[in-house]
Formats: sequence, structure tokens, C-alpha cells
Amino acid sequence: MTTLTNKVAIVTGASKGIGAGIAKQFAKAGASVVINYSTSKDAAHALVDEITSSGGKAAAIQADFSKTADIKRLFEETKRIFGTLDILVNNAGVYAFGPVQDATEQEFHREFNTNVLGLITATQEAAKHFGPNGGSIINISSIASIGYMPNSAVYAASKSAVDAVTRVTSVELAPKKIRVNSIAPGTTITEGIAALDLPKEAVDALIATIPLGRPGQPEDIARVAQFLASDDSAWVTGERLTASGGQRL
Repeated sequence: MTTLTNKVAIVTGASKGIGAGIAKQFAKAGASVVINYSTSKDAAHALVDEITSSGGKAAAIQADFSKTADIKRLFEETKRIFGTLDILVNNAGVYAFGPVQDATEQEFHREFNTNVLGLITATQEAAKHFGPNGGSIINISSIASIGYMPNSAVYAASKSAVDAVTRVTSVELAPKKIRVNSIAPGTTITEGIAALDLPKEAVDALIATIPLGRPGQPEDIARVAQFLASDDSAWVTGERLTASGGQRL
């Protein structure tokens, strides 16, 4: 059985959605988990309480992933609290959907600063803080990165960049025993999806594109992340694992 006992993990953007699902799954598997959040302090601390009340170990640390100083502080505080680091899940991300004609320079930089630059900075910090046995970095991509979903040009571009960074850093960091992989979720039910307030017809149309007949739940992605974080995937690096119920956009 896949275990993360005695491992320490940072999950970015973990106060809700896929990040929260991964944090809970990791804690259940025995890891000590740092729940990073940007603005959702109450949700992050509620998740810490949920994990610790079940016998797990967790701490919430605020850090805005568009700010390099915040990211550096996140890793320093993790080391201070738990003493080491073994796993990084780069889940923090922002998005906005709309026609390419409406894309702005401001929105481009907002998404790329968090989704790409923040991820690269966190990867740099993880490489400094992992021990002599290396570690596992898991980047959350999206099926949009190689799809044709209308109104997603900037977001899809940022996730394509995540795929490229995953491939390149898996080679660069391999000599340090650091594995780098990504997960590309399909349509997954999260607070972010609910906030889009899509019409029922649009939701039904999306579900109709999923061969397995249902949208994903955070735990569907979390179980894949647990595999990539564990020693069960010790011979896996540079891969993009799609978890989408067969959906291709």
C-alpha cells in the first residue's frame, strides 16, 4: 500500500479544491502537510483542524505565489516547523476565461506570474531544501494545455508552459534524485468550477465529453498525486499523467 509515512509535503493553493483534496490524502497516507494559502486563511486553518483532529500533522502558511519573497518564506517556515522537506505539489494557480480578443497584458502577467513563474521559483526552493535522498515535485497542469477549449488561450498557454517546465526540470534535477512529474486533470468539481456559475446546459455538455460519464472529484486527482509522491513511483519522472475520465478537450 502506498505510504507517505515520515514524509513532509508542501501543497500550494491547498485551502480548497484539488489542493485541499491532495493535502487530506497525503495526511491520511502519513505525511506531515503544509497547507499553503494566499487569501483563504479561514479555509486553510479549518483544513488543518480537520487533519489534526483525525491524528494527522498539518500547518497552514500564507504565501502569495506571484511574489518571490513569499515563496522563499514558505520554504523557510516549513523547514522551521517540520525540519525537512520531501514533496512539493505546485497546485497554486489562477485563471480567467474569455475570448482571445479580450485578453489583456495585465491578465497575461497575472496568470503567468502565479502559474509559471511562481511554480519555477517554488521548484528552485524545493531543490535547495530537499535532503540528500532527493524528493518529488508534482506540478498540476490541465487537459487544456494540449486541448482546443475556446476562451482559454492565456490559461492554456500557462499550463502548456507548466508541461514544458516539468519535462526540462525532470532532466536537470535528476542528478539530485529529484523527480518531477505533472498531473493534467480534466473537468473536476471544485469551488472554482462552482464560482463560474455555468448554465446547466453547459455543465451537461462538459460531462457528455467524459467517457467515464462523470466529472472528477478532488480525491480522484489526490490519489494520482499520492502515487507520484511515494516511493512506488521511484522510476517515474518527466511524465504528464492525465486524470480526466478519458476527457479530451
